[in-house]
Amino acid sequence: MRRHFLRLIDSRRRKKPIQLMVAGEQGSTKIISWNLLRRTGATVHDVVALIEAEKPDILLMQEATAEIDVLPDLLGGHYARAPLPGRIHGPACWSLTPFARTPRACTIPSGAVVKRHAQIIDYGAFSLANVHLSHGQVLNRRQLRRIAALLPAPCAILGDFNLVGPTMVPGFTDVGPKAPTHRMADLLPIRIDRCLVEGMSCLSARVLPVFASDHQPISVRLRPDIKVLASVAS
Repeated sequence: MRRHFLRLIDSRRRKKPIQLMVAGEQGSTKIISWNLLRRTGATVHDVVALIEAEKPDILLMQEATAEIDVLPDLLGGHYARAPLPGRIHGPACWSLTPFARTPRACTIPSGAVVKRHAQIIDYGAFSLANVHLSHGQVLNRRQLRRIAALLPAPCAILGDFNLVGPTMVPGFTDVGPKAPTHRMADLLPIRIDRCLVEGMSCLSARVLPVFASDHQPISVRLRPDIKVLASVAS
């Protein structure tokens, strides 16, 4: 496997286009979200392997470090990372297609130890928020409501929610896979990697196999609702 990764680096100038759409999925977007577990978890080589295997339109990452910044050199595409204040890691996104505008970091309510923000990504037809929320179950719900207030429909919020139970965000639907994505204390399986949508339909959702990190990636295929798009355009 590592030999394969070395060949990837050596051949980075011969990037191959990634084919995305299959029959019946036109107008939809495949999005993967993955907490990389900074330093000790997934490397940029693991990220490349995931993209090549799953062929997402968009990959949202949490706990991404500067090592991941070479991703567009290896695969092409468009990329942005937003380290958390005072930390070596933060949310990052890779996209095959250009962003409508440069992704921006939006400050959200934070705890006393870790200052957090969400990465807001605009594609024109829809917007995304890439999140890594606090562990406090009251605080992370406050953070979600703050993020939701910033996003016009159609939109989606994906990432590591660190949240157990209902999200309680008015107007949004939890469409992410229902299977566990993480083992708390390496013992208790819990579902904390989520996807919330407003004005979008989810065509498919699944948890991907365990791979390099302590979180399993989640994959969803989303499509903006035609009625919502029409109301925005009018």
